[in-house]
Amino acid sequence: MSPPPHDHRQTYDGGRRHRRRTHHHGHPPHGHPRNRRHDLRLPHLQTPAVREHHLQGHPETNRLRRHRQRELGHQGPCQGPPQGQLRRPLDRHPRLRLRRALTAAALDGIRVYVDGVRRIDLWKNVTKTQKKTLNLTVPKGRHTLRVDYASWTGSAAVTFAYTPRTAATVDKTEPLAPTGAKATYSPTTNTTKLTWAKNKEMDLAGYRVYRRPATSTTWAKLATATATTYTDTPPATGQSYAYEIRAYDKAGNESAGTADQSVTTVDRPPPAVPTGLTTDGSYTKGLHLDWTAVADAVSYRIYRAASAGAALVEVGRTDAVSYLDTSAEEEVAYYYRVSAVDAAGNESAPSATVADSREDLTPPSAVTGLVVTPTEYGFAMEWDPNPTPDLTRYVVYGGVVLGEEGEQQVCSVHDVAWLYTATTSYDYATLPDGDERCFFVDAIDDAGNSQYKWTRSPNIVVATKLDTTPSVATPDGSPLTLDAVPDGADDSLTWTTTEATAPAGYRVYRWNPATAAYERIAETDGSRTYRVENAPRGTASYYWVTAVAADGTESLPAGDYTVTAPRE
Repeated sequence: MSPPPHDHRQTYDGGRRHRRRTHHHGHPPHGHPRNRRHDLRLPHLQTPAVREHHLQGHPETNRLRRHRQRELGHQGPCQGPPQGQLRRPLDRHPRLRLRRALTAAALDGIRVYVDGVRRIDLWKNVTKTQKKTLNLTVPKGRHTLRVDYASWTGSAAVTFAYTPRTAATVDKTEPLAPTGAKATYSPTTNTTKLTWAKNKEMDLAGYRVYRRPATSTTWAKLATATATTYTDTPPATGQSYAYEIRAYDKAGNESAGTADQSVTTVDRPPPAVPTGLTTDGSYTKGLHLDWTAVADAVSYRIYRAASAGAALVEVGRTDAVSYLDTSAEEEVAYYYRVSAVDAAGNESAPSATVADSREDLTPPSAVTGLVVTPTEYGFAMEWDPNPTPDLTRYVVYGGVVLGEEGEQQVCSVHDVAWLYTATTSYDYATLPDGDERCFFVDAIDDAGNSQYKWTRSPNIVVATKLDTTPSVATPDGSPLTLDAVPDGADDSLTWTTTEATAPAGYRVYRWNPATAAYERIAETDGSRTYRVENAPRGTASYYWVTAVAADGTESLPAGDYTVTAPRE
């Protein structure tokens, strides 16, 4: 004989609710317990508790349960498999549907029905607890959950639970649209206060506030909120705006919007149009703009276009009456306009357009790798190619070192050669007399920018000349003055005399370092010029000239030299 079924009815709100009920060993109660339904405020579930052996009458306490469990015991007084029933009406919150994970476990048998349809069937005698989980979707409306359980040789320990599934891959149902939405606009502060009623979904994550102009159908999201109020500051242009609130759940599902809440903003006139806009492209960090201040303006917006007919793009904001556009590229034309903005956010019409370009004020990078090698004609110079894209030339500087060794010294230079960018070497011709010289090479771009002029900190190289001067000094007191200069492949010699009487002739000498002596290379009959054809190149040549009297005697010599670089 089976005990009568035990019927327990509770109001279910769609959230996660479990219930536990235990009946100790002994005789089962006869008759049916009083059926009680408790309609409670969402999202709670209330379970009545009565005395253990009298499952009838008014409950002594009402408890919130996490599990629903029933034990019949091992040795019931009845023959055959005892069984019972748990029935639970499900009052669904009025969303379209709710996905649940329904878990049942029993020792021995258990069957679970939803609206009379068997969903879980574990109806057999077992020696250890059997368990099953079922994922199901509960549609909108009121539903009945029934659990049948049985004991053959076990204790009829029955446990079942139903929990919401809120993962985004499972929950595709959006929350209900919020209710009670209201928008209140304050012309004094130009603010809109939005309020709405709290949603009752258990998996609610928050609300999203949207706004659109009355003339548009496109909503723009303003904010995300967890409270039920939000304050917005719309533009004070006299335009009407519509607001709506949408709820979203933990799975990211968003509800439909509330009924549109419309407000009309105050119409405050914008500031005057800025005037006197001027630009200056000579700033090193950007293109500079300034304009005349506008009464009532608290800030200004700077707009720029790439051409006269192109769309304006905002490039900056400032509360001053000037602006430095650091994003402007050098040698690129831009078209600028400026607008004024008042404290209410009203923006004026843009100013007249002014076009300008930023000057190229960026010097080339410094010349590197300079090597200076002493030679018989002075110095051979080489350096690394400069990578500056708009490089136009190199300028070679040479000079003398001023100051004593061991003290602060200064390189006093002047430019000695201007070279094309394809040239990265230079032969610097100077008398190889053993003195020190200092050098550097500057880079110039097509705008005339110079690394040396910008920084005044060149990469200076100091080198000492070879000493090839003759070991025989030229004496003082000669009546002649010699001037020797290179002339193409030749050396041209000219001289003057202080003698009133012309001599019989002149003799020309050249220093031979191999013999360490001046050797005669020519004699003239009275001409004061001589051309040394195919004179040595890439070296220094030292010359003497003497006057020869009628008796063959020679005056003291006059000396000079030429220095030439190697032939190319």
